[in-house]
Amino acid sequence: MMSITDLFPGLRGATYRITSPEDEHYNCIAWAAGATNNWWWPFGDPESTHWPDTLPREETLEAFRALFATLGYGTSAGAELELGYEKIALFADAQVCPLHAARQLPTGRWTSKLGALEDLEHELHELEGTEYGSVVLVMKRPTSS
Repeated sequence: MMSITDLFPGLRGATYRITSPEDEHYNCIAWAAGATNNWWWPFGDPESTHWPDTLPREETLEAFRALFATLGYGTSAGAELELGYEKIALFADAQVCPLHAARQLPTGRWTSKLGALEDLEHELHELEGTEYGSVVLVMKRPTSS
């Protein structure tokens, strides 16, 4: 059986921590958006997959940027912690096909849902590699008070 560090070698020796059990009802995109009731992706079973009807159903960076824009996110200049803002980071492969999203925590660390696996607290770039590619876009919105 593969371990998390087999899938994400950047976690080897890192101070990541698992923050929830496995759950197949939601994925990284939903988790980054703050939802745990559906799997968010442009394709899939309409009964269990969420994607706004107003957005293109395609696996493109622009479609995912538009998804997070509907939640109030705009492009951010960087991934560092910024007082008064919450951030998400989109990961993509070499063809810029989105593969993953992470959400920044108030501590500056990041949280990710690993597909149907666990949620994880980690440093942003520790998940980069074969599975999720690299961070290609960071977006931010004002924190709600």
